Amino acid sequence: MDVRTACLGLLTFGEATGYEIKKAFEDGAFRSFIDASFGSIYPALNKLTEDGHVTCKAMVQDGRPDKKIYSITDAGKSFFKDALQETPQEDKFRSEFLFWMTFSDLMSASRVSGLIDNQIAQYQTKVEELRQLSKTGLQDGEKFVVGFGETIFTATIEYLKTHRHLVEDQFTTEHPLHGGAMAAAE
Repeated sequence: MDVRTACLGLLTFGEATGYEIKKAFEDGAFRSFIDASFGSIYPALNKLTEDGHVTCKAMVQDGRPDKKIYSITDAGKSFFKDALQETPQEDKFRSEFLFWMTFSDLMSASRVSGLIDNQIAQYQTKVEELRQLSKTGLQDGEKFVVGFGETIFTATIEYLKTHRHLVEDQFTTEHPLHGGAMAAAE
């Protein structure tokens, strides 16, 4: 899904500023699913305005630039509903942590354990944030997404705890390519 379509989706919940849209991508139910920066949100909102999918009104602020507030139009709602009829792209999962774990045999045992502990702590924080978010007035679709995220992160924590031995125990045996036990000594 492109940023324009994602912005339209957020605007179906009500009018918002570009900053509020960015915060929804960072802190809301979408935080783990959509990645959008100010550098992509504002051009998307400008294009949506040009296309008649959103309107923009300026709210005057004392000593500051006018605040732009965006609202979805009927044409924008129709466009968004049509976009929802398309097949979503395949999910993509990017993780620098997993990339690093691929080369865990080139790190020290304490480094590998530390990275896993850190990852567990990060996911535990995400689970708690989602649990707090689920206590707010979410719509059913948002509840579904928050619950899905909580389930994924909880399962990931369990996997990390129960399978960490696969990368931690390698330091007692020699890896054929990278020399596992030698890497532990470095």
